Amino acid sequence: MSYRDLATRPVLTWALVAVGARAPVAMAPLAVVFMVRDRPGGYTLGAVLAAVYVLGEIVGAPLLGMRLRAERARPHLALGLAGGAVGFGALGLAHDAHPVVLGAAAFVAGAAPAATSGGLRAMLAAMVPERAVQQAVSGESMLIFGVWSVAPAVTTWLALSVRPYLPMLLAAGLMAAAVAGLWALPPGWRADTADRGGEPMRRVLWRAWPVYVTGAAGISLLALAELVLPALLEQRGLALGWAGPLLAGFSAGSAAGAFVYGLRKWPGALRAQSLVLLLAVSGCVALVALVPGAAWLAVFLVVAGVMEAGAMLTRNLLLREVLPPSALTAGYSVMYAAVGAGYAVTGTLSGVLLRWVAPSTAILAGVGLTLLLTVVGVLREPTRDRSAAGGVASGGAEGAPVDGRRDPERSL
Repeated sequence: MSYRDLATRPVLTWALVAVGARAPVAMAPLAVVFMVRDRPGGYTLGAVLAAVYVLGEIVGAPLLGMRLRAERARPHLALGLAGGAVGFGALGLAHDAHPVVLGAAAFVAGAAPAATSGGLRAMLAAMVPERAVQQAVSGESMLIFGVWSVAPAVTTWLALSVRPYLPMLLAAGLMAAAVAGLWALPPGWRADTADRGGEPMRRVLWRAWPVYVTGAAGISLLALAELVLPALLEQRGLALGWAGPLLAGFSAGSAAGAFVYGLRKWPGALRAQSLVLLLAVSGCVALVALVPGAAWLAVFLVVAGVMEAGAMLTRNLLLREVLPPSALTAGYSVMYAAVGAGYAVTGTLSGVLLRWVAPSTAILAGVGLTLLLTVVGVLREPTRDRSAAGGVASGGAEGAPVDGRRDPERSL
């Protein structure tokens, strides 16, 4: 296994399309706040629009992902990205419009391209040799973490130094460019629906619910690190200016972790790897809430980032293991929605707790929720049954544990 297997023209073209598709997602929450902050109640309106955007992602990812057909994926992805470009363009061009109009545009911008992440991941896995899929997944993670590191800085500079609505227009242009770039990629990939044994897609996807739960648990730790950090710095008497470098360190650690994870095959089953990594991230985030000084915060955030990357990768690799190939794209989309929901719930919980408790206590409460979700998910995770006819397992379908990863999404 080597990253050299990824150094091909199709994969590099895929990477450019992925940047065009994912950079707007990384820009959106901050961009919408900057766009309306000078209006009366601007910050409140910005927060509402950002929430509507995320709601669009959560709704759109499973609905559109389950309708994506592998053999003709390109037109589906193109329509989604084109819809996203229209949504972002409407936000930028009609930035002074009524909040209801802006909300509708934000929802479309979030929902229309929400299945793109899963579709592009499945396409990448089909483009590389089987032995290199783990490296492809790690490379995708490094690319996404890099985008999420750069996008906030670009958004801030454009909004504050040029025009507040310019990041939205840039996002629209990037998605439109991704639509054009899709025609340099394969039209789709092969997926035999017989591997589901005649089961409806919804039932097959439901069987993997514990994997979605642990995916949400992993991203909730990222939400804690990002959303509560400024308040924690104030509690510690540290300058708020440390928030940017500390979160950049977290992202850099995540990129490094994704690279290291793809270098070799690690010992233990994916389920065990995921549990160990989630516990390690939880411990690091808990220590962030307890240690004094920016130096210790930086150390534990970087280590948390390294472990977080591995935790997210194992979640998606396990999803590939327990779902049949024909259900993977829809499974990735459902995971995308679960991750978004986990981020939103943790952020909301933390915001509510900050009204009554110290930031360090809010972080520890979030870590407790994460551990609870982790235990529930790991104890109920499906396993493969190699004796099942046609490779269809009682918990999914047999397949090599070789694929996956939000954004964060999430990536962020």
